[in-house]
Amino acid sequence: MEPVAPIVKFSSLKKRYGAGPWILEDINLAVTADDFVSLIGPSGCGKSTVLKLISGLSPGTEGGLEVLGTTPKQARDRQAFIFQDATLLPWLTAQRNAELPLRLRGAAAPERAAKARAMLDLVGLAGARDYYPRQLSGGMKMRVSIARALTLSPQLLLLDEPFGALDEMTRNRLNEELLALRERSRFTALFVTHSVSEAVFLSNRVVVMAANPGREHGEVRVDFPYPRPAALRGSPEFLAKVNEVTQLLHQVEATS
Repeated sequence: MEPVAPIVKFSSLKKRYGAGPWILEDINLAVTADDFVSLIGPSGCGKSTVLKLISGLSPGTEGGLEVLGTTPKQARDRQAFIFQDATLLPWLTAQRNAELPLRLRGAAAPERAAKARAMLDLVGLAGARDYYPRQLSGGMKMRVSIARALTLSPQLLLLDEPFGALDEMTRNRLNEELLALRERSRFTALFVTHSVSEAVFLSNRVVVMAANPGREHGEVRVDFPYPRPAALRGSPEFLAKVNEVTQLLHQVEATS
């Protein structure tokens, strides 16, 4: 069987701003279709910068980066970005917020309304379409943000600590819902987090990064089959994977 071509491929990529210090150095990450890759590491190691490079929001300085067989900017229409803040427009309802990306792309009103309704239904907000952000809980706002991204039917979904500001119970529930959505939509995901447990629960690969400059330190494969039940978190096998990732993070701390 021939190897699967990566849909994201970094080739010895380096990043800095102007003449400043290197933020990223020698990144050689490759992501294949259906991967769910989590990036974890200390603050300042460049995790979010990796996502910005993939999305085309920021250019690399040296080395190469190919996304979906082309350049990051040319691949923008086939990817979506979810930030830590839900970034909803306060004067728009959940329905109108979810429609916004399609509106910006010039989609007809009936098409974007139907797609937004379908995605809000999918994330469990059928009864909250006419609510404004001020009427939504933190978890509900993030569901709108996820629905908005999924209206684009992305091949590649980039998530920058989307659940970091939520309480643990809400975070766990949204983790489970995100994986359920992925079973239906089959997107490839890159996910930035500071939570080892979250990274292990979601991912088939956890990449641990070191800082100063940001670089890949190690990787842990997570072979639990999808879909993953909530009870997985209490299993000895899950806790062993959490410990494996934690040990890599301790190595990073010891060498920083």
